Amino acid sequence: MSKILVTGGTGYIGSHTVVELQNAGYTPVIVDNLSNSNIGVLNQIEKITGLKPEFHNFDLCDQAKTNAFIEKNPDISGLIHFAAYKAVGESVKEPLKYYYNNFFSLINLLNAFAGRPINFVFSSSCTVYGQPDELPVTESAPVKKAESPYGNTKQIAEEILSETARAKNNYQVISLRYFNPVGAHESALIGELPLGVPQNLVPFITQSAIGKRGPITVYGDDYNTPDGSAMRDYIHVVDLAKAHVAAIKLMENGNPNGSYDVFNIGTGNGTSVLQVIRAFEETTGVKLNYVVGDRREGDVEQVWGDVSKSTEQLAWKAGLDITEMMRSAWKWEQYLKDHPFN
Repeated sequence: MSKILVTGGTGYIGSHTVVELQNAGYTPVIVDNLSNSNIGVLNQIEKITGLKPEFHNFDLCDQAKTNAFIEKNPDISGLIHFAAYKAVGESVKEPLKYYYNNFFSLINLLNAFAGRPINFVFSSSCTVYGQPDELPVTESAPVKKAESPYGNTKQIAEEILSETARAKNNYQVISLRYFNPVGAHESALIGELPLGVPQNLVPFITQSAIGKRGPITVYGDDYNTPDGSAMRDYIHVVDLAKAHVAAIKLMENGNPNGSYDVFNIGTGNGTSVLQVIRAFEETTGVKLNYVVGDRREGDVEQVWGDVSKSTEQLAWKAGLDITEMMRSAWKWEQYLKDHPFN
């Protein structure tokens, strides 16, 4: 089967996608600088699939190393690009860090292939929609001014990819606009592994529940939502990983929509922060301690997606619900307590 380059492949979504690629018969090759991941993930992938993926440690912002790597691997037919910084709050505080890393890595990759045929899956985000005028938001909804530098990097990256695909007839590109990935692999051998204080809700919940963190902060309870807390479309990371495999397969068969396409990847349902907290408590039997704080800069009030296009054209649909998301995330946190990553 085809060799697929997975940038950021030891990260949260990347590692689960590597597993699903191997399960589907592909040969994933990982490039990661380990700035937000752990080399031990490679052994965990091997425990799940029986295959340890090929791994290369370098920074894709290094143009010379990126060019050399691509030149040495002429049999790479697909690329799934995860290697980007992704924390909304941090991007507001350190915008240049996000613009430098997220753009240089992408542009270096596109230049490195130098016109070679490539099926390119881009890790995009529902942040490109900002606060939508209508819900659920469809792929044809207007892309609004970004609420954060992180969101802006996704918007501009999509423009770069769309224009590059149009200019180079042998580049096929699909941008997957994720909603909020949570959960962990059913084996509890891989999952979200934030360095330092988690920036996302669910790993903070599980770390708080196990005693590693203090109370959870709910950022705002005065939004125009049923319970006042912000609403998101949470999707299980394994479902999300399988969407990347579906995108590669669609391009291998020739995407009828042309050289550039976008898909919403979510469940199509909104869940509030307080509902996530209750779901965790009901699923695990663990009572959570939380406090309500001020709204967080860069956050949107509510967003969830219309996923009918993904169902019909990508032949993909999310299958795991919020209960399984919370169950697997908690099982992973418990695993980490006894098997810490150094």
